[in-house]
Amino acid sequence: MTFAIGLVLALACMLGGFAAMGGHLEVLVQPWELVIIGGSALGTFIAANTIATVKDSGKAVMEALLEKKPKTSDFLEVLGLLHAMMRELRAKGRNEIEAHVDNPSESAIFKNYPAVLGNHDLTTFICDYMRLIIIGNARPHEIEALMDEEIETMMHDKLKPYQAMTVVSDSLPALGIVAAVLGVIKAMGALDQSPELLGGLIGAALVGTFAGIFMSYGMLSPLANKIKATRVAQERVFIVAKQVLLAFMNGAMPQIAVEHGRKTISSKERPTIDEVETATIDGGAANAKAA
Repeated sequence: MTFAIGLVLALACMLGGFAAMGGHLEVLVQPWELVIIGGSALGTFIAANTIATVKDSGKAVMEALLEKKPKTSDFLEVLGLLHAMMRELRAKGRNEIEAHVDNPSESAIFKNYPAVLGNHDLTTFICDYMRLIIIGNARPHEIEALMDEEIETMMHDKLKPYQAMTVVSDSLPALGIVAAVLGVIKAMGALDQSPELLGGLIGAALVGTFAGIFMSYGMLSPLANKIKATRVAQERVFIVAKQVLLAFMNGAMPQIAVEHGRKTISSKERPTIDEVETATIDGGAANAKAA
């Protein structure tokens, strides 16, 4: 929503200012210049990236435009699930919890937290490290290093669309110049025509430079930054899970371990202690009843 509002504001100010200076807006309507710039940008984008990155870029654009970031309720589900898992481990032992991590889709605990279960990467992350806790031989600092490495790898993959779109954004001004040069070449072929016609052709060529620069700095660059912000925010749930599990491995009680994770959440989305307590108590009761 904010991207659309910002783009409309930028276009309104730019086109409104141009019209107020006496410019004719119809001069800016040069569809073939846009075809040259947009087609070249799309072609270079596809040529420079794998099919997986191209597909993920489309997904990343939709996530950024819809602002699909974790909300307070999402963090509460993560904390509630981890609390339930840790309490189950302390109360019933390793054999009981193993069934939950081996088949989370059929787990009574995981089913109570559909937002977590719907995030395949997060579910796998939690289950993998719960298995290591069950084994009991790994040291906390070794697990922390492994978690950091995995999160860094995931972030690298998640930010590929941002990096790909940034490269295209940086190339758009140059592609705009290419479109302008082609327009000038066309104008040079009409030197024997009237000054009015020749001026129109040169003006149309310069629209290519304008369009390339605006599409770069006014559209694609902000969109790429929004993709980065969205993907970084989505990774925060992994940091929360990491801190909770590490605190538990170091001997913290489940409720204290959950507090370690809560403190890593941004203040804007961070649930209160009372909200976490309510979520963990209710979730724990529901899990016990389901079990």
